[in-house]
Parts: sequence; structure tokens; C-alpha cells
Amino acid sequence: MELVAGKKDNDGINNTPTYSDEDRERLSLDLHTLRHKFVFWYTRRTPGVRTQTSYEDNIKKIVDFSTVEAFWVCYCHLARPSALPSPTDLHLFKEGIRPLWEDSANCNGGKWIIRFKKAVSGRFWEDLVLALVGDQLDYGDNICGAVLSIRFNEDILSVWNRNASDHQAVMALRDSIKRHLKLPHSYVMEYKPHDASLRDNSSYRNTWLRG
Repeated sequence: MELVAGKKDNDGINNTPTYSDEDRERLSLDLHTLRHKFVFWYTRRTPGVRTQTSYEDNIKKIVDFSTVEAFWVCYCHLARPSALPSPTDLHLFKEGIRPLWEDSANCNGGKWIIRFKKAVSGRFWEDLVLALVGDQLDYGDNICGAVLSIRFNEDILSVWNRNASDHQAVMALRDSIKRHLKLPHSYVMEYKPHDASLRDNSSYRNTWLRG
């Protein structure tokens, strides 16, 4: 089977790979369907520009997938976190949910935040992606997606959920993330509701809960 990879754009993200009709027919056989269809997005932030309109305009869809096989084809063509410029956000969300605070699936929710040194963020991001795609995290129906934020001095992982007021689900998600990432005890997780982010126009400052 011949696979033709797309060219990289200026942000270091590969475009969607293309297939012949024969390739597509072969891929349609004996595929392993995921419970949810997912979409990879990316945002190349412009330093100093923080308006919501410009943020929405900068969100670009990379590719969607709904099978194990399609995921690996997509994932293998994505640039590694260490190769992405700063500041950049790489998003993995369930289909139908945009990586915006105001999206109807996100507006009542929030996110767990974990800060990593740049040398180790790629490994934790991959483990998180695999757990999300494989529906391994507790309260999976309450999860919207995950984000890797590439910054100058650190990288930040966040997992978004639908309902910030469901304390049991929020705390169970925290414990599940810690378990699947095998997160060392030295790492602190922080939680922030999206409505608080809307008020202070900040994703990661002024978090409400630490655990």
C-alpha cells in the first residue's frame, strides 16, 4: 500500500495524508472502530494578540479519525511536541466539540492542568492521547478533549470536562489522569472552570483547585 504523506506547513504540522481508492478500500476492511470519533486541531498563537476573534480564526483542523488504524496513520504524521514552535496549542477533541471555552459542550465545564518540563512533555502527551482515544479514563462521557500547550519555558497539558460543578466526576478524572500517566507525586494538578477563564481571559492563571 502506497501512502503519500502531506507536506508540512509553516507551523511544522503535516497536512492530512492522501490515499488512492485502492488504499481506502483496503483500510475499510477489518478496522477497529473507536467509541468516539476525534479531531486533531492546532493553534499557532500570535504573541500580544488576545482577542477571541483572532483566537477562533487561528484554530485549524488537522484531521479526524474514528478507527485505531486511522489514528496511527494520523498520529505518525504529526510533528512531535519538541518540534513545534512556541507558542502553539495542539488539541485532541471529540468530534462536534471545538476547543473553545464557549462551545456548548465546554461552557459549563473546566480543565485539569499539569505543567511539565519541555524534555518530558512529549511522553506524557502521548500517554494522555492514547488514554483518551482508547476511552481509558474514568467518567469518559464527561471528557471533551485534551490540549498540549507549547510555551517558551514549559509545556502544559490540560484535560477538558463538561461539568465543573460535578465534584465527584472532577476529582475522579484527576485520579484517573494521575493513574494512567503514572504521574510522579512531585507534580501538582490544578483545576480551572472555563467561566473563570472567560472572566480573566486566561487559560492557566488563577486556578481554583489544586490536587
